[in-house]
Amino acid sequence: MDDYRRIADRIADDIAAGRLVPGQQLPPQRRFARRHRIAASTAGRVYGELVRRGLVVGEVGRGTFVRATPVVEQGRALVETATAAPVNLELNYPSAPGQSELLTPALTPLLRPDVLSEAMRPAAADGTAAARAAAADLLGLPGWRPDPGRFLFTGNARQAIAAALASLVRPGGRVGVEQLTYPLVKEIAARLGIVLVPIAGDGEGLRPDAVAAAHRTAPLSALYVQPALHNPTSLRTSDGRLRELAGTIRALGIPAVEDRIWSFLQPDAVPLAAHAPELTHVVDGLSKRVAPGLTVGFLVVPPHRVEAVAGAVRSGGWSAGRFALEAAVRWAGDGTVARLVAAKRADAARRQRLLADRLDGFTVHTAPHAYFAWWELPAPWRADTFTAAAATHGIALTPGTAFTVDPHRTPNAVRLGLASAGEEELGRALGVLAGVARGVGLG
Repeated sequence: MDDYRRIADRIADDIAAGRLVPGQQLPPQRRFARRHRIAASTAGRVYGELVRRGLVVGEVGRGTFVRATPVVEQGRALVETATAAPVNLELNYPSAPGQSELLTPALTPLLRPDVLSEAMRPAAADGTAAARAAAADLLGLPGWRPDPGRFLFTGNARQAIAAALASLVRPGGRVGVEQLTYPLVKEIAARLGIVLVPIAGDGEGLRPDAVAAAHRTAPLSALYVQPALHNPTSLRTSDGRLRELAGTIRALGIPAVEDRIWSFLQPDAVPLAAHAPELTHVVDGLSKRVAPGLTVGFLVVPPHRVEAVAGAVRSGGWSAGRFALEAAVRWAGDGTVARLVAAKRADAARRQRLLADRLDGFTVHTAPHAYFAWWELPAPWRADTFTAAAATHGIALTPGTAFTVDPHRTPNAVRLGLASAGEEELGRALGVLAGVARGVGLG
């Protein structure tokens, strides 16, 4: 029966026409059922359909509310809203002062006809010997230097995540993730037919006992984790917890995909891969370190997994461009990447001082060199309504619901991206947001 979908269509029309506005509460399902002369079970299916379409959000113990930003396809509507706003605290691509001038010298030799001809050839999934050596040097840390022979390359880190998961998990398989996770991982999982399983953590990171409990419920095919500068909370998993987690996944035979895209801001953060190299697939890239326009994604995989993951890279069409690989080798070799990383660490620290000053007195989770922050909003704000209020002031934010895996968990929090706006613009925007939050909170 499609009757419930037709009713959902009518509610969707009311939302689109503005007859139901962001933040407005829908009636309890039993009252909705009586009003529309339908069964309570049908009303439940209507509300479920509206949640699936991203038009409403259910808050346990409070009710069902119209979302501020419909998310029909995860992330896309949020990005479109953000790009239309004058101040963008949603998209998060850091840029160091003088970045273009730093990048240009290494690119100039690539424009010689003989060099350019070579750089325009297709690249294999394992790149080139020079790229593998440069990547190993770039990602290496005291206590962990990845074997160059275990590197694969993609167009960006998102493609590296997709390739790793596609090689590990069949459609219908379960992947454990933190309760708040990278929104595009939710999109990747949906496209691959993967079920994400939220797993509890604490102040030290993902809890190994919660991983084991989830695996006992139904086997996990893999874990996806962000132990260094977790997005959105900036939490860093302690080394002791990483050792415990490594012991758990080794005992249970669960492979892991470790996302280290922001780890360059915490260069002493030893990866999970250092403790469980035979199970861990490390993902990193240049989009944050260097720039999003000409980037490369890195995959460091266990030795016995190289061919399987390379096959996923090839079948997905995710191989890195040869020109980008050649540029990356030069930027890493001449010190450009190191200079950009140092400049961005200093830039992030300045922005953190702005954040601490403007949002003094609020509950904000972040780290000294992080480019984002997790702001737990004061009552009576909800994430979607605060995001809508910020948009009226020309400020784009990411509501906490974008990061939740369990649709019934609706944190009253927003993620602040600190990287894309200019410093003065960022300071003004944070001041405006603080005023909005205090104005309603005191009203």
